[in-house]
Amino acid sequence: MMAAQAAAALVAGLLAVLVVAHGVRAQPANDTSSAVRQLLGSGGGWLPAKATWYGAPNGAGPDDNGGACGFKGTNQYPFMSMTSCGNEPLFQDGQGCGACYEIKCTSKDNPACSGQPKRVMITDMNYYPVAKYHFDLSGTAFGALAMPGLNDRLRHAGIINIQFRRVPCDNRGLTVNFHVEQGSNPVYLAVLVQYANKAGTVLQMDLLESGSSYWTPMRRSWGSVWRLDSNHPLRAPFSMRIRGESGQTLVANNVIPANWRPNTDYRSYVQFS
Repeated sequence: MMAAQAAAALVAGLLAVLVVAHGVRAQPANDTSSAVRQLLGSGGGWLPAKATWYGAPNGAGPDDNGGACGFKGTNQYPFMSMTSCGNEPLFQDGQGCGACYEIKCTSKDNPACSGQPKRVMITDMNYYPVAKYHFDLSGTAFGALAMPGLNDRLRHAGIINIQFRRVPCDNRGLTVNFHVEQGSNPVYLAVLVQYANKAGTVLQMDLLESGSSYWTPMRRSWGSVWRLDSNHPLRAPFSMRIRGESGQTLVANNVIPANWRPNTDYRSYVQFS
């Protein structure tokens, strides 16, 4: 009972943290979803799942190093090809994009398994699940579950039993990035948000135009891409407000400048704590 009370107090303390730096404002929330409880350590044990792999044996999955979340360069930091498709309970129609999990398999699952947990991030959608929870891993991530020198042997298994649990993301050294998507124009803005720490996911994004005091909600277009269709030319620079899975809210003031361009990254000074 004391351990449970201590865990609850820890969760409450984490959710109450406020961060104020370079235009960052954080707000606590009362989100008590099972995913958040698992993320914060108050009930997250290992769950059973199936794992397969796709793409090149030592690749990041898709040929273009991207995926259904919209992230690109998944063969580079912070992804480092340790990526996975998730079926609907994991992908959650895009809401699960960016979430991090530890996965492992043991010798009981396959003689080549090391039993050592490895961290992967959801970057793509698994359309053909073979189990309630199905991680369709990159070749790199699947092979990483093996004992040294047995990566190819494990990949030859095709489908294996694994265990998984939700863990915080740690995109060390990175702040939240806003990528203005190709096709954006004065009355239509599509923005990919990436590199969120902790939960790794963004549940809502809003935009504040220059000279306005009203935050306009954006809606999820697909994956981790949010869009705003406007009935007037949007007035930049834009401030962006994002809410994470724990309820913490960050504001990146004037992060997208007046002379913004499509297909361009705009790095903020904000990060979930």
